[in-house]
Amino acid sequence: MNPTILDVVKKEVTKLIAIGVIYPILDSQWLSPVQVVPKKSEMIIKSWKKLSRKSHYCILDGFSNYMQIHIAPDDQQKTTFTYPFDTFAYTRMPFGLCNALSTFQRCMTSIFSDLLQDCMEVFMDDFTVYAISFDSCLDNLSKVLARCIDTNLVLNFGKCHFMVIERILLGHLISKKGLEVDKSKLDIIDKRVFSRLTRIK
Repeated sequence: MNPTILDVVKKEVTKLIAIGVIYPILDSQWLSPVQVVPKKSEMIIKSWKKLSRKSHYCILDGFSNYMQIHIAPDDQQKTTFTYPFDTFAYTRMPFGLCNALSTFQRCMTSIFSDLLQDCMEVFMDDFTVYAISFDSCLDNLSKVLARCIDTNLVLNFGKCHFMVIERILLGHLISKKGLEVDKSKLDIIDKRVFSRLTRIK
């Protein structure tokens, strides 16, 4: 492991120990090496049409939501991982488990099941709350935040956006007008095409 990545892993391990997500383990039948993967902050939306033509949006980001799901004590040793300084096991579900994605999505769908068709979309730990008016969106947001409080779901308020009238998702602008291509993406294509031209006849 190169020194830069080792430093990143050491900081993450120190943070996870401090908040009780991992603990040192001496003897385990299970062991995996650390896999470092850069995190993207892009959100994927399943139903774009449902999101378009709304006047207001609230984009909520869950704070390390995978790690809010506890692992049964008998199964914790199966999450054992090693890195140069020690061996650890998780007390809560880490992102990299093979069933983590489906387990977490099922959990979010269960928590917000009665709100999904009417006022929000959920994809993993990204929630989009929407409505056709400011007051309706505020009401929908109150319902979603109340559900988060009831289920102890923690949000990362630094990444949340409240009452926006348009939002760029995966290169598309979603707004009251509908679904449009993000103009900045088209500008990049135009610049590339014209920068390669050497002569115009």
